[in-house]
Amino acid sequence: MGDDVSDAVRHGPVIVWLRQDLRIADHPALSAAAETGRSVLPVYVLDDATPGAWRMGGASRWWLHSSLAALAGRLKGLGSRLILRRGRTIDVLEQLAKETGASAIYVTRGYEPWAVADEVALKAFGDRNGIEVRRFSGALLFEPEAIRTKDGGPFRVFTPFWKACLAAGEPGRSLPTPSKLKAPAAWPASDGLDTWGLLPQKPDWAGGLRQTWTPGEAGASARLRDFIDGSLGDYAISRDRPDLPGTSMLSPHLHFGEISPRQCWHSVRMAEGAGARGAASYLRELGWREFSTHLLFQFPAITDAPFRPEFASFPWTGGREAKAALAAWQRGQTGYPIVDAGMRQLWHTGWMHNRVRMIVASLLTKHLRIHWHEGARWFWDTLVDADLANNSASWQWVAGSGADAAPYFRIFNPVLQGQKFDPDGAYVRHWVPELARMPAAHIHMPWEAPVSVLAAAGLDLGRTYPQPIVDHGKARVAALAAYEDVKAAANKS
Repeated sequence: MGDDVSDAVRHGPVIVWLRQDLRIADHPALSAAAETGRSVLPVYVLDDATPGAWRMGGASRWWLHSSLAALAGRLKGLGSRLILRRGRTIDVLEQLAKETGASAIYVTRGYEPWAVADEVALKAFGDRNGIEVRRFSGALLFEPEAIRTKDGGPFRVFTPFWKACLAAGEPGRSLPTPSKLKAPAAWPASDGLDTWGLLPQKPDWAGGLRQTWTPGEAGASARLRDFIDGSLGDYAISRDRPDLPGTSMLSPHLHFGEISPRQCWHSVRMAEGAGARGAASYLRELGWREFSTHLLFQFPAITDAPFRPEFASFPWTGGREAKAALAAWQRGQTGYPIVDAGMRQLWHTGWMHNRVRMIVASLLTKHLRIHWHEGARWFWDTLVDADLANNSASWQWVAGSGADAAPYFRIFNPVLQGQKFDPDGAYVRHWVPELARMPAAHIHMPWEAPVSVLAAAGLDLGRTYPQPIVDHGKARVAALAAYEDVKAAANKS
């Protein structure tokens, strides 16, 4: 490479390739780019090809549109712009680097299989062309290489994993927001956000999403403040109650990187005081997020293959009946009120309470014995916090096939779960209005209610609200028998 070319490369702009880090505060890659003194080109690439079957689902695409619009406004305040390009990521970045004479490409590290492959390909491109490629932390509290067993391998069980995280010390402090980003002499071309068609058209099912969420960095910060001021102290207990506003609801903001996990960590640490138990419980939930991501990075096949290989022979149900049962589950028409409430909350808001996620997943995989793939795909399309690591690891956990999985014989009784965690029926009444007039004593098992109670509630079982799609007791026996067959086959091999 000649001296003129080398000098141009040294002084060219820095591309900051944005992915799931749609913020300007506590952003190591963006801060490092600003510190170079060179012009900074923030770019987001919409790549539907590289992830393959795991391209972003509908609810996530709605969120992405609003998040990118918010980020563009934040960057404008720093004297910068957000460049939008669409296509295969590596092709787009290579072209943009050539267009702009970029000297460097900075990126926050990703952990999905395709994200890892993209980083490798980008580094190779940079080496061939004399372009600096730097990868930064920013999506996790602890990098996978930093948390290892005594033998140097990855953890497969959460509790020792979390103990190792806590023993590693406090995460680093959050970085300040850059005061300004140097603009290039000329900006490269950018797509218009509206041309990407991320928002639903007809029918517009996203009304509930708009009512529920404020995507973007400001919305994330407000959500964190509200959680700390309102629910943190009681979090250890109230987080399991879907009828109470007891959770942070920060998951989509964390997934899209509108707030960093260490911002959450340190804000909660500063506020713990009398809410120490709640703070420890919340930080542990951040730990589950870390654990899932570490699992995906170390065992990328968990998106499709059972972590416990003996489950490869599990006799999942199929055929017309299973298809009809899956459709009833998706629509919130199973006849189990707590399950139906959760599925309708998901469809309306793009989110579901975590306790209820476990209940609905247990019904699908154990009562109905429908493959966890089906549930994972439905969640992927309908959750605004659809995260490949959390989604895959959580579905496998409930199904019994995952790392640190719940014992297979732990089959949630949806009636008892409803009675315990929605004792007055407020959650069910809100999301299943057919049951709004049912008394608490019968709301979680309306099929057991006297005829007079059903009449007073205006409920006609089988017509205005379905009978249970499956009998809990019989389904439990069948599921356990199927599991025993799997164990027997594994022991013979």
